[in-house]
Amino acid sequence: MIVESFLYFVSYLGLVLVLVLVAFYAERKIAAFVQDRMGPTEVGKFGTLQPIADLLKLLQKEDIVPLSVDKKLFLLAPIIIFPAVFAGMAVLPLTATWQASALNVGVFFLLAVVSLDVVGLLMAGWASNNKFSLLGAMRSVAQIVSYEVPLVLSVLCVVVLSQSLDVREIVRLQSTASPEKIYLFGISALGIEVTDVGGVLTWNIFKMPLLFLVYVIFFIATLAECNRAPFDLPEGESEIIGGFHTEYSGFRFAIFFLAEYTMMILVSMLGVMLFWGGWLSPLPNLPRLPLAEWTNSSAFWAIFWLCSKTLVVIFLQIIARWTYPRLRIDQLTYLAWKVLTPFALILLLLCAIWRIFSF
Repeated sequence: MIVESFLYFVSYLGLVLVLVLVAFYAERKIAAFVQDRMGPTEVGKFGTLQPIADLLKLLQKEDIVPLSVDKKLFLLAPIIIFPAVFAGMAVLPLTATWQASALNVGVFFLLAVVSLDVVGLLMAGWASNNKFSLLGAMRSVAQIVSYEVPLVLSVLCVVVLSQSLDVREIVRLQSTASPEKIYLFGISALGIEVTDVGGVLTWNIFKMPLLFLVYVIFFIATLAECNRAPFDLPEGESEIIGGFHTEYSGFRFAIFFLAEYTMMILVSMLGVMLFWGGWLSPLPNLPRLPLAEWTNSSAFWAIFWLCSKTLVVIFLQIIARWTYPRLRIDQLTYLAWKVLTPFALILLLLCAIWRIFSF
């Protein structure tokens, strides 16, 4: 049991670190493309070793703890943030057979445990004894709490249609093994069963057209959850220097950085599993093996499709960061409470009606 748990931990941590390095390099290059410049080119071929060089630089920096901080809370904050985010990966299955914790309420657990990073952010800002850090922490709490409402409502839309809180079951219902029928724009596709077609048409976002609008709300809310632009007010350099991590340096700053990218990966992977078929192939009429017949090749292709879809979503997050200007705090709260939340409630009602009358 201990060995199996350790293998799960190492595999998930390794996958996260690899995706973080890829996302970090992609962000540098995509930002350079959007701003019409070169980006990293010197360290490695096409600058591919730049993320590793940046990591080594951060590890070599002196770990400075200001005299006026609350030392215990200051040192504890980074330790709370990353584990809180990484714990959410435990309920996300990488394949149909590879999942650290197969909880029946996995979606509920994930949404609950990820919220714990708010405690770490507020702790970091308060303990820094710096007005800019405290302001950044207060912004972060207000933002994350606000956008968790439309985020949870968007996830509930999928839960209502799938009738399950188990992530693996939600993905399974998007496979050809599902007995449900395909519905395109509210019209039954001539009674064709999913088992006859499969592929991309069986994914939730195509089976139920309203889920595309739900995913738009989910995507916007996850940007705010990750403190990504245009919702990066907690670390707005033009007003509050660096936000809640202003006083942090070296390895501790690297943990904040790692937690942000891990959160990007977590919410992107969750969105892929809820809306875009998870590890399922987009190609139609591929055989779906029973779990007992899964091989290493099957697992490889499952992880390939899952990571590919996740990287596409991360690409969209990066494009959004370097395209849209930062919102003001009043615009941010207005969007959450007066736009996204009412629309999410209406879509949740429509999904419930759809479930009653269409299945």
